[in-house]
Amino acid sequence: MKALRTLFTVSALTATLLTSGCASIVGDSKYPVNVSSTPSGADFTIKNKDGVVVHNGSTPNTVTLPSGRGYFKGEAYTITFKKEGYADTSATLETSMSGWYWGNLLLGGLIGMLVVDPLTGAMYKLPADAAGNLGNPLPGEAPKSLTLLEIDQLSPSDRAALVRIN
Repeated sequence: MKALRTLFTVSALTATLLTSGCASIVGDSKYPVNVSSTPSGADFTIKNKDGVVVHNGSTPNTVTLPSGRGYFKGEAYTITFKKEGYADTSATLETSMSGWYWGNLLLGGLIGMLVVDPLTGAMYKLPADAAGNLGNPLPGEAPKSLTLLEIDQLSPSDRAALVRIN
């Protein structure tokens, strides 16, 4: 009976290791990304490689994005930052290979390396931060001002140009 239980445990463990990927067990296929800008309070739009908008918001913010976009394809994102009085700017968010993917050599085997992790996107990771620098404010119109004067402060020519309104 004890030998049967040991055989069952070893078989179950072996099956688990052979049918799963290391990166999908230890890593993740969706990552939180902190989106910030200088100055803060900018609106941002995140588009994937296909140009589809996947998120809108304002900085600072944290969004969760998938790292894969299909079999052996990592996703990439373009983040466009906009703030009134500043020039728009963009930042690119690229995936990179997850170190856990190489754990398949020890734990996940070929199925994990060639099927599970590439399909789930767990073989890729995203950076934790994305930032946009909007630079200095754009030169705009000079602020308009209003100066109030009493009639005694006007020159005779300015008084002659006045129009009575009541």
